[in-house]
Amino acid sequence: MSLFDILMPYILAGVSVGGQYALIAIGYSMVYSILRLINFAHGDVFMVSGLFMVFIAASFPLWIAIPAVIILIVALGVTIERVAYKPLRQAPRMSVMISAIGVSYLLQNLALYITGGLNRMYPAIPWISDPISVLGVSTRRVTVITPFLVLVLVVCLVWLINNTKMGIAMRAVAKDFDTSQLMGIKINSVISATFIIGSFLAAVGSILFFTSFPGVFPAAGAMPGLKAFVAAVFGGIGSIPGAVLGGLLIGVSESIIRGLDIILGPAGLGLLSTPLELATFSDAFTFVLLVIILVFKPTGLFGDKPTDKV
Repeated sequence: MSLFDILMPYILAGVSVGGQYALIAIGYSMVYSILRLINFAHGDVFMVSGLFMVFIAASFPLWIAIPAVIILIVALGVTIERVAYKPLRQAPRMSVMISAIGVSYLLQNLALYITGGLNRMYPAIPWISDPISVLGVSTRRVTVITPFLVLVLVVCLVWLINNTKMGIAMRAVAKDFDTSQLMGIKINSVISATFIIGSFLAAVGSILFFTSFPGVFPAAGAMPGLKAFVAAVFGGIGSIPGAVLGGLLIGVSESIIRGLDIILGPAGLGLLSTPLELATFSDAFTFVLLVIILVFKPTGLFGDKPTDKV
């Protein structure tokens, strides 16, 4: 068996989950670029999307449940901004950050109350949940769909930002919040649009993610949210292509690390006779990467260099 044959299942899985991280990371990047706020509740919005699908799909067909979940999550994202962030717009950044952490714990505790902390099974979505074979590797169709869907969504988002009135307003606000307000740009509309886009992408990412990892529980959004945040920082927070690249790198890396014992073991390259339980370090790699990026390139790969105003 060649190295390509051994690595291919892990690369496919990594690209898929990396694309899902990228969708969440774009939400982090967009909110930060406009409000200079790390929306720590974003990962929990992702988790709530999974729970909404569990409960709505139990009573309605999927062709109703999927659009309903996306609409509800978009409404939730806008509501969070209006209730928890808008009143603190002129407050110190620390106050807004504490508010974001509070919203995160509120969503987790509401989910804990509603579910009793039990793992809820995500409904199987026909077609995208079906098994297929790619280059001799057995996987689910969602693994193949994810990177192409992410590419389409990113292209549409970049077009919207570069070619529409709202996109131009977003870029202006991201460049200089106060001056944009003085020039007559409707700041509230721009911020609402940002949360709408971020929440929409989180809902789509949730559908793709929980199709592959069908267990939904109150803390299910914590780790994907943190990894998406690291992806955004790695690519340069505020950069959409950077968020996508960061998500893909983290997804592929953690997938390969999880499979190292098999890759290096007797069934793979035969370099290890005894498993070393290297999968334990798959999550740690993400945060080691964060430390390295912050030390050597704090602005990320595509982040703007800070400028001093005189």
